Amino acid sequence: MLPATSKLCAAISYRHLRNMTGLRRQAAVAISQELSRLASHSPGPSTWIHQVRRRSSLLSSRLEEKPFSEMEMSYIKQGEEALQKSLRILEDQDDWKTETVAGNGDKVLSKVLPDVGKVFRLEVVVDQPLDTVYGELVDNMEQMGDWNPNVKEVRILEKIGKDTVITHEKAAATPGNIVGPRDFVSVRCSRRRGSTCVLAGMSTTYGAMPEQEGFIRAENGPTCMVLRPLPGSPSQTRLTWLLSIDLKGWLPKSIINQVLSQTQVDFAKHLRQRLARSVPV
Repeated sequence: MLPATSKLCAAISYRHLRNMTGLRRQAAVAISQELSRLASHSPGPSTWIHQVRRRSSLLSSRLEEKPFSEMEMSYIKQGEEALQKSLRILEDQDDWKTETVAGNGDKVLSKVLPDVGKVFRLEVVVDQPLDTVYGELVDNMEQMGDWNPNVKEVRILEKIGKDTVITHEKAAATPGNIVGPRDFVSVRCSRRRGSTCVLAGMSTTYGAMPEQEGFIRAENGPTCMVLRPLPGSPSQTRLTWLLSIDLKGWLPKSIINQVLSQTQVDFAKHLRQRLARSVPV
C-alpha cells in the first residue's frame, strides 16, 4: 500500500508544482522522491504503522504552510527520515530479546541492528487518555526536566512549521557519576494520524548550539515514541518507546546497556507520577 500512497502523493504534488517556483518547488520534488525511495525499501507494515505512513505525506501538509528555507527543509527531511527509520525498526518483530520486565508489566526489549547498533524498546500502558499523554510529551516537552530526574533540561531552539522542532537536551549525571553529563541537539517531528501519534527524532547539527563546556555531545536516533489508545479502553494509552543512543566517551557496553534500559523503566514511572499530579481528580 505504501508504494500506492507514493503515487497518490505524486499526483497531488503535480497540481501544486505547476504553480510553484524556486526553492519551494525543488524541496517538494526532493521530498516526493525521498518518500518514494523509502516506500520501495519498506516491508509490509503492521496496521498502526501503515496508518501513520499512509497519512504522513509531507506534501499534503507542508505546502499549506509558509515557504521554508533550504536549511529548514533539510531539518524537515531529517525529522521524516527519523520517523520512517524508527517505524521500520519497530515493525520488524524478529530477534527482540527481553532486557527487563517490571512487576507492573512494563517491559524493555532490545536487539542489535547492523547499521544502528543496539536499540531498546519500552512497552507500557499508561492509565491516562492519549490526548493527556501527548500533551505532556509534546506540548509540555520543555517541562520534562521538572519531573524526570534523568533529564536536566529540554529547550526548544527553533520551531519549523507545525510539527518540527530543534531541541537541546541536557541529561542528568547518573548516580555515582558512572556516566558523566551528556547533551544532545536533536530534530524532532510529531505526527497525529487517526488514533495513533508518533514522536520521532534524531541528532542533528545546529550552528547556534555548539558543543558545551562540561558536557559530552552524545548522539541519538533514530528514536521515537508511539502512542495508541488501549483497545477497548480509550482512557488508557499504550506507549512504545524506541531508544537508540550513542553516549560517546569510554564506557563499557555492559554499563551503557544497564543505564539505557533502566532509563526507560524510570521514565515510565516518572511519567505516571507526573500525570497523576497534573490531571484533576
